[in-house]
Amino acid sequence: MNFFLKYKFIFYSLNLVLIFIYLFPGSILGLLINNNIYKHPEITPDFIISTNHLYSFFILSFVGFLTFGKKKQFKILSIYLIFLSIILELFHMIIPNRGFEFSDLFGNLLGVIISIFLKYFFKKDENI
Repeated sequence: MNFFLKYKFIFYSLNLVLIFIYLFPGSILGLLINNNIYKHPEITPDFIISTNHLYSFFILSFVGFLTFGKKKQFKILSIYLIFLSIILELFHMIIPNRGFEFSDLFGNLLGVIISIFLKYFFKKDENI
């Protein structure tokens, strides 16, 4: 855990990469992997939510919570990640070749919420 506390640039870099991927008109990962800007690669099949979005926001949130461990930072980071997940998905309404989908928004939010619960669970466990 000290690794993340010392190197906050890991969280900031992941944050910038995620924002770039979200705001890119089309799918940059689809372009790199499938050689098709219109086809998004899927890690696992989607069910009710978008699993790709769940994974990306879970990883970003988890690294963020490891990086910023103090209680005040945790609250601010939680609010930031929830707003980021909503705002980035809303931007898909105006970005060419992108579209707003509730399953993506729910995947974003669920990734953040799972990380919040894990952080709370492990923090509670440390106090025992």
